[in-house]
Amino acid sequence: MTDQITTVVDVRLFPRPLRHPIVFSLFDQLTPERGLELVSDHDPRPLRYLFDVKRPGSFCWNYLENGPATWRVSIRKALHVPHREAALG
Repeated sequence: MTDQITTVVDVRLFPRPLRHPIVFSLFDQLTPERGLELVSDHDPRPLRYLFDVKRPGSFCWNYLENGPATWRVSIRKALHVPHREAALG
């Protein structure tokens, strides 16, 4: 069994302009198979889109709670990140 550690991040406590940068910063510090549990006051679909664009293939995203007042999402760092032949520009 893999030892998995999850950090809970309640983004409702931060000003909206800081939420995504905080989540990406915390995610980038994770080791493989570690994760974040994101707590939000809205469906974080825009953040999921940004993860798809900025960190393709490097994460696993699972909804734990789907509103209407609170959304919780597990974001785990993938064990294997696909090799990318070209850098994003």
